[in-house]
Amino acid sequence: MNRIFAALLAVFVTLSSPVADARDTRLKLPVAAALAKGEASGKLPAGVRFYFGGQSPGKAAKSLGEVRTNRKTNFFNKSDTVGCDWAFLSAMIALGERAKQLGGDAVINIRSNYRNQEFKSDTEYECGAGAVTGGVAFIGEVVKL
Repeated sequence: MNRIFAALLAVFVTLSSPVADARDTRLKLPVAAALAKGEASGKLPAGVRFYFGGQSPGKAAKSLGEVRTNRKTNFFNKSDTVGCDWAFLSAMIALGERAKQLGGDAVINIRSNYRNQEFKSDTEYECGAGAVTGGVAFIGEVVKL
């Protein structure tokens, strides 16, 4: 009798459970707009410049190594763009702080690295937007100009 009850309970729970929303939307958003928000907030590390994709600051005096960052944020009650810009700012703060720790004053060749698939652009970054959270991952090279 207990086995029958347990089996019926398992079937009921399985049939009554809602299907999880596994949304995983990849967005390409403008770097300039997100950077402007970051600069306006005053949260980006002072003295560190950022160069996306093939943008060039000229010849770097010294390379200090590659850095990676992966930042997530809660998308609850936020549009995809707002959530992605939050994650972008968090990732940029992390890149800038790491550059300062290494003695650098710029991060060059910044490219998105969502789910280990690189996306390189001078004008856009890639963000993964899910049902509840979203995130931005970057790879860049810290240099001393």
